[in-house]
Amino acid sequence: MKIMKTMILPLAALLLMMSGCGKKTEKTVATIEVEQGDINTTVTATGTIEPVTSVDVGTQVSGIVNKLYVDYNSVVKAGQVIAELDKTNLTSELNSAKAQLTNQLNNLSYQKTNYERFKNLFNKGLVSANDFEQARLSYQQAEQQVAQTRESVKKAQTNLGYATITSPIDGIVLSKEVEEGQTVASSFNTPTLFKIAQDLTQMRVIADVDEADIGEVREGQRVSFTVDAFPNDVFEGEVTQVRQQATTESNVVTYEVVVSAPNADLKLKPGLTASITIFTMEVNNVVYVANKALRFTPTPDMLDEGESIVDCQSEHKVWVKDGMTIKALPVETGITNGTVTAVKGLKPGTELITDIVVAMPDQEGIGGKNPFMPQPKGRDQKKKPGN
Repeated sequence: MKIMKTMILPLAALLLMMSGCGKKTEKTVATIEVEQGDINTTVTATGTIEPVTSVDVGTQVSGIVNKLYVDYNSVVKAGQVIAELDKTNLTSELNSAKAQLTNQLNNLSYQKTNYERFKNLFNKGLVSANDFEQARLSYQQAEQQVAQTRESVKKAQTNLGYATITSPIDGIVLSKEVEEGQTVASSFNTPTLFKIAQDLTQMRVIADVDEADIGEVREGQRVSFTVDAFPNDVFEGEVTQVRQQATTESNVVTYEVVVSAPNADLKLKPGLTASITIFTMEVNNVVYVANKALRFTPTPDMLDEGESIVDCQSEHKVWVKDGMTIKALPVETGITNGTVTAVKGLKPGTELITDIVVAMPDQEGIGGKNPFMPQPKGRDQKKKPGN
């Protein structure tokens, strides 16, 4: 029996040293305050600034640009002459059409007189029915030729008018695509001479919104955006249109969203890239808590000696520390943006528990060191002879 006691006592001492007897666990309680303010969710995208109304001014006739009356940034009025093409050929075509019309009118006069003569003779039985019908047909054909030639004259007059190019709207010239002396040809398409913006004080942003976010975007939502030209300025607008047509590029599907961009100070210029933020949900002046406070639930292993948990029967609750008690408070939740949630039943400034971390002590022996672990060499470790 004596031998048995001798073996048990060292073992008990060894377990006492390895268990760190007498050391307390360290507990950290993380809290956060209930706040009052605004909750919003946003969608971000990039887009391009452009005028609300812009017109590409071209020409429907071919010719040489004879005169330009405007340049970049010129302010123009509707109906103002902005360019002229050479009119030599067009004037010649008009004169030719008019001469042909005069000739056809003379022929019509002759055919009419001839028809009336044959009609009188036919009524007296002096000419055959065939001769009478031939005279009437010639008269009708002359009428049709006159009508056709009149249309040719109108076309030539219209083409001559197209050589004088006027502004269709009040606005400012954004671009000039031709120079004096340049030849423009309208054989297959209408060449563009100028691009005119109607009103630069009212701009818009055409933004590409990802398909994952487009479901949250609605007309009338508030938008803020910035441009690199004025990094310290934040511009405001609103969604005016969500276009239904999708655009696919590199397997990425996006939809165009039109955002109004008032530009009273003319800082925004066509073509600038805008980084926009669409506020898809906004609630102002509400009481809210961080979502991690709603997710927290205490467990018995988080408690110190003498502490207790007081729960409540509620679907949504938060926890507060009241002396030696961790108590649940029922709340009614509202909208959320994924980070914070609006709640009812709490006062701003209330501290809520979001986490309790219990840190176990290091498993060290007496003196703070494990006697069974190898120790590094230090200044206080004696060197062996010969080292």
